[in-house]
Amino acid sequence: MADGETKVALLAGASGLTGGHVLNALLGASDFSRVIAVTRRPLLREQARLANRIVQFDRLETQLQGTVCDVALCCLGSTRARAGSRESFREVDVDYVVSFARAALAARAQRFVVVSSAGAKPTSRNFYLRTKGEMEEELESLGFAALDILQPGLLIGWRHEMRPLELLGMALTPLTNLFMVGNRVVYRGISVRTVAAAVVGATRVGRKGVQRYTYPGIQQLARLTSRAPAAAPDRKPARAR
Repeated sequence: MADGETKVALLAGASGLTGGHVLNALLGASDFSRVIAVTRRPLLREQARLANRIVQFDRLETQLQGTVCDVALCCLGSTRARAGSRESFREVDVDYVVSFARAALAARAQRFVVVSSAGAKPTSRNFYLRTKGEMEEELESLGFAALDILQPGLLIGWRHEMRPLELLGMALTPLTNLFMVGNRVVYRGISVRTVAAAVVGATRVGRKGVQRYTYPGIQQLARLTSRAPAAAPDRKPARAR
């Protein structure tokens, strides 16, 4: 796209923790004229540039036929505990992600940005990291002009329901990050707000081909969003009191 032109973004996972912050960043950016948020349930928010598409993810490609976008951003993901089984976890973190990517290709997306995980590798002995690695491998095979893969470590952010171990991890992250140096820096805990800003920042880099970003690269991408001009706020009619 030419400099100064606005973009249409197709976003999956806007109802999640990271995806919600990505949605806010997109709606607050002047270089996006429209955001199409793909969710299972209504987002229950209104904004002039937001279009909320309610879909069934096992029929995603069919239900998004006719959609057109410039970039696609994917924040879909679960945990083994929340998914309930390995099969259900893989369905969300691989099948749904790849299905969304195919729908994005059909929608003419030139760039696809996805949140994966530090240490993702298709040959890993760890099921979680192996699954993320398989997802990345499948995305690479689709042939996007630009594929940006963010690989953050522990995501730091408040959820409505948090397990004790998650709370402990958040509390200890500032300390443990001090010891994550050298090759281990990629596993540093990182704020979901920073990751979300980096997701949007990746759309402004302009690099082609497959790019992977770990902790240092994610921090750099996030700064691109913090320097971007903000969109003018929507003018809403005042309500009578």
